[in-house]
Amino acid sequence: MSLDKKVVLVTGGASGIGYATVNRLAKDGVHVVVADVQAALAADVVTQLKSAGGSAEVCELNVAEEGAAAAAVTSIVETHGRLDGAFNNAGIVGPKTKLLEIDPSQWAQVLAVNLTGVFNCVQAEIAQMIQQASGGSIVNTASICGLVALPHATAYNAAKHGVVGLTKSAALEYGPKNIRVNAVCPGFIDTPMLAQGAGASPKVLENILRSVPMRRVAGPEEVADVVAWLLSEQSSYVTGVAMPIDGGWVTQ
Repeated sequence: MSLDKKVVLVTGGASGIGYATVNRLAKDGVHVVVADVQAALAADVVTQLKSAGGSAEVCELNVAEEGAAAAAVTSIVETHGRLDGAFNNAGIVGPKTKLLEIDPSQWAQVLAVNLTGVFNCVQAEIAQMIQQASGGSIVNTASICGLVALPHATAYNAAKHGVVGLTKSAALEYGPKNIRVNAVCPGFIDTPMLAQGAGASPKVLENILRSVPMRRVAGPEEVADVVAWLLSEQSSYVTGVAMPIDGGWVTQ
C-alpha cells in the first residue's frame, strides 16, 4: 500500500485500535513510533513488532501535556529526518453521566486528552510536514460520537465532534501544502474501551449488537485497515473526511 519505509507516529499505540494499527503498519513496512502514556506497555508492543520482523521504537507521550507532542515530533525528526504520517489515536472514555452530573474536572480531562491532545499532535505534525516540504498524511480518531451523540456521554460527544471540526479545518488550510488530514469514526469496536463504556455488561453489549445493522461489533483490525489506507498514497485525493466505521449504525 505504498507505505514501505515510511515513518509514522501512532499515539495510543499500546492497546485497542492503536495496537491493531501499529501491527498492520509494521507488516506494511512502516517504521512505527509507538507512542503511549503507558511507556512500559508500549515498549512491550515494540518488542513484539521487532520479534515479528517489524521496525519500531517506543515514545512515552502524554498528548495532553503542553509541548510533549512537539518534543516527540522533534525527536523523531532528529533520528529519522522526517515524519511521513501520523495516527492521532490516544483517547479516554470519560464519565457516563448526564450533563448536569459531570464534574468540571472530568469535563476538563476528557477535553484535554480527546480534543486538545489531538490538536497538540496535529499542530506539531503539520509544522514538521511543512518544513520538510514533502507533505504527509494525518489520521485522527474521532468516533460515531463525532457525528451523532450517545446519551450520558456529553464530554466525549463534545470532544469527538471537536476532532471532526479540527480535522476538516486542518484539511482545508494545509491541502495546498500536500498535507492530507482525515478522521476515522469507529462505532462499536471490540476493544477494552468498549467494555469499559458498556460497564462490561453482557446485556448492554447484547443491546449494542441489536442496534447495529450488520449485527456485530468490529475487530480493531478492521479500523486499522482503513487507517492504513488513509495513510497510504492509495488515498492520495482524500482529505477532510470523517469516515464512519460502524456497520451502518449512523445511517439509521
